Amino acid sequence: MKSNYRKIGDFIQLVDIRNKDLKVTKLLGLSISKQFIPSVANIIGTNMANYKIIKKNQFACSTMQVRRDKKMPIALLQDFDEAIISQAYPVFEVVDETILNPEYLMMWFSRSEFDRHACFLAVGGVRGSLEWEDFLDMPIPVPSIEKQLEIVKEYNTIVNRITLNESLNQKLEDTAQALYKHWFVDFNFPITKESCPELVSGSPELEGEPYKSSGGQMEYNAKLDVEIPEGWEDTKLSELLEVKYGKDYKHLEVGDIPLYGSGGIMGYFNKALYEQPSILIPRKGSLDNILFVDEPFWSVDTMFYTIIKDESYLNYLFQFLKKIDYYSLNVGSAVPSMTTKVLNDISIILPLPTILEHYENLTSKMFRIVKQNDRQDFILVELASTILSKMSKVEIEHENII
Repeated sequence: MKSNYRKIGDFIQLVDIRNKDLKVTKLLGLSISKQFIPSVANIIGTNMANYKIIKKNQFACSTMQVRRDKKMPIALLQDFDEAIISQAYPVFEVVDETILNPEYLMMWFSRSEFDRHACFLAVGGVRGSLEWEDFLDMPIPVPSIEKQLEIVKEYNTIVNRITLNESLNQKLEDTAQALYKHWFVDFNFPITKESCPELVSGSPELEGEPYKSSGGQMEYNAKLDVEIPEGWEDTKLSELLEVKYGKDYKHLEVGDIPLYGSGGIMGYFNKALYEQPSILIPRKGSLDNILFVDEPFWSVDTMFYTIIKDESYLNYLFQFLKKIDYYSLNVGSAVPSMTTKVLNDISIILPLPTILEHYENLTSKMFRIVKQNDRQDFILVELASTILSKMSKVEIEHENII
């Protein structure tokens, strides 16, 4: 151990308070991403009196299967005053918060270097559990409490901005999806002179009212087996877009062109695979994470990207593709998979051009904001990771150990 490091065990103590009176009902689980999550355990008939109580600013962790998962699940309770958690999880707290700040300690646990060390220490075969004594012996640099709070504040500023962006994006995406459902599933798009001239000319008071609810003419479509507004048609997805395979990116160099995988932006490189607006569809794995891109990009070979034949359908197609149950169309066995043939054969409604134009105008601004926030979040995540990785270096260079 480095001379200016201390053992984690010098600063924490186990807490074992059971829910004997059953007063605490908030049951939480622990995720590998180091967060508390609502428990999905079947507790019917379970004696909850033996569950452990965890309070705000206390930690819970799992020392099991650390080597297999290559992470040590561990989280700091901050969103609730108290909750209960499985008796299998050790619960602990900082002994003196004037010496070690719990949020600073959680930042240390969030470092990839911490997980690598925990994995190295884990014993017991492939799964590899971490002995509690070995966890206590793991090192941590502890600067002054003032320095800790400064680091925590800097880190939280970034994390809070990421959370704000994600919340805003979710609201915008929810709004676009609700608008899509209202217009193209419930068929209650607003009546206008352009979209329904005959209806408005006969009844001017209907302008702005919802189409179907206001008695708009519907007609049965045999191919879709559903009633759709008069004048609307149906077609195959292949008539509106061309599905293309992503490509390997290992030969690329670092640059400013985003690289997309099924989880979003994976990095920035020097070449674009395609430069026009596109919708990305996972080819393997998480099939339902549909992405919209309106800038030059590269997509990995486990993704499809699309060439949109008529951009007036772009946002409409994006929402349509997001609502498909891809797992019901899965053609894989061990790994969920999708093919171009399956996608090309999907039937889709063709609304009137005037309706599409109105929808595109309303939603295009939303998607631009979402993409701007996604790009900013990628940078912020990298910055947060840098702060975590530099924690030990800052202490070595600038702090005296307590």
